[in-house]
This record gives sequence, structure tokens and C-alpha cells, in this order.
Amino acid sequence: MNNAISVGPVVLTPGNLFLIAGPCVIENEEITFETAAGLKSVCAELGISFIFKSSFDKANRTSVSSFRGPGMDKGLRILADIRSKLKVPVISDIHEAGEIAPAAEVLDALQIPAFLCRQTDLVLSAAKTGKPVNIKKGQFLAPWDVKNIIDKFTSTENQGLLITERGSSFGYNNLVVDFRAFPIMRSFGYPVIFDVTHSLQLPGGHGSSSGGQREFAAPLARAAAAAGVDGLFMEVHPDPERALCDGPNMISLAGIKGLLQDVKSIHEIACRQKGAPNGE
Repeated sequence: MNNAISVGPVVLTPGNLFLIAGPCVIENEEITFETAAGLKSVCAELGISFIFKSSFDKANRTSVSSFRGPGMDKGLRILADIRSKLKVPVISDIHEAGEIAPAAEVLDALQIPAFLCRQTDLVLSAAKTGKPVNIKKGQFLAPWDVKNIIDKFTSTENQGLLITERGSSFGYNNLVVDFRAFPIMRSFGYPVIFDVTHSLQLPGGHGSSSGGQREFAAPLARAAAAAGVDGLFMEVHPDPERALCDGPNMISLAGIKGLLQDVKSIHEIACRQKGAPNGE
């Protein structure tokens, strides 16, 4: 990460760990506000920059009957309320060009899901809003392939780009994280984020829904911090067992503080050992 990137009131700077987190999808106002307020409090206590994320629509669910969220209009209204009342920046997924303009009016940053990372028109349209954009590296891409995504995005002269690693397809219903990917992707000069919880997903592992292995969240998050990532992405829920989306790989709100404490300590050591604020 070479330069600071402003996401609403939060400035992401080299060497300072940040967190993008929240429930996978907006279920209702109560859960969304509870999670956002809890995460804000923990991050403020630990000195970690925080961006709240929850999807107004999850367009890539396994089954046609899976819960997708409240939709764009209601979902953006809830996110706008969180942004206004809790004073935290908000980010959410966009899936097609028609969602970009209304989403950009509310959100501090846009997110392009992994399966859509090569959709040129979507990447360019999102970049042209001037908003920061988090693009998730597809499960089908090698680390060096993100250079093509970067070139597309920056052709618009928008430099507010974040790149997220969320695991690579590895046989049936499984993902694997290659930790060599982090220094490779960081060499291009843009912040690299590790999506802890989606990397623990077992896509389609339950037949009509995805499974997950949240028990491995802590070791993978610690390893990514040691590898020099700039930020972490985590799906967090007050009661993951009852979550309507991605419950098996989401982290409990009650357990997030201890994990973040460990990760921040490791991240600080990694940066110091590399002899520069941004770990280069």
C-alpha cells in the first residue's frame, strides 16, 4: 500500500490495520445496528479503522430459495441510517451497472464480488463514480492476474482501489489460501485485504447452501497479518448459528475482540520487522 485512501471519514494509511466487517447480508435493522455498533466499539478501543459492510442483495446464493436480503431500496436506507447515526463508513456489493448510481449516493465505498471481478463494464462504471472500490479477486484467478483488474480500474484515473483475497477454488466444495499471494498482490501498490470468513466457506457444501469452517478463522487471520496484509474482511453476526446467510463461516460478535487483538499485535510485529511503515 503506497498511498492513503479515504473511505468516508476514515483514512486508510500504510502500516495501520483496518477492518471491513458486518453480517453477510442485511437481515433486519435490529441485527444490522447491533453488529455495527458492537464492531465500532471494539475497533475504537483497539485503534483499528473500521468500515461496516453488509449486502442489500446477495445475488450469487447457491439455491433459488436462499435468503438474498431486503433489496436495494430498503437495504440502502438501512445502510444510510447506520452511516448517519453511528458515524461509520459503509460499503456494500453491487452486481450490475444499474445499481451503481443509487448505491454510490449512499455508500462510502462500493464492492465488486469475486465472481464479477473481470466484468469490464462493471469495474469501469464503479471506478468512474470516484468512490473507493473494493474488488474481490476471483476464486479462479492467480495473484498476478489482479494486475489486469488494476489496469482497468486505474484507466479511469481513480486510485481508490482495494484488492481482496478470498481463497481459490480447490477441488469440490473447497477453497484454499495461498499466502504467497499477499506479497505478490501488494507489489502492485494497492491495499490488499484478506477475506477471512469467505475463505473458510465450503461453496455448495450443504447441497442447497454453502458450508463453512469458522474454527479456522483465527489461525488464518493471524497468518495473513504475519504475511503483511493491509486489512481484514470478516463476516460477523450476533448469533451465527441463526444467520440467514453464511452462518457456518461467520464469526460471533462476542468473540471478535480477542481475535482482533491478536491480529493487530502480529501485524505490528510484521511491519516492524520489514523495516518500513507499510511493510515493504
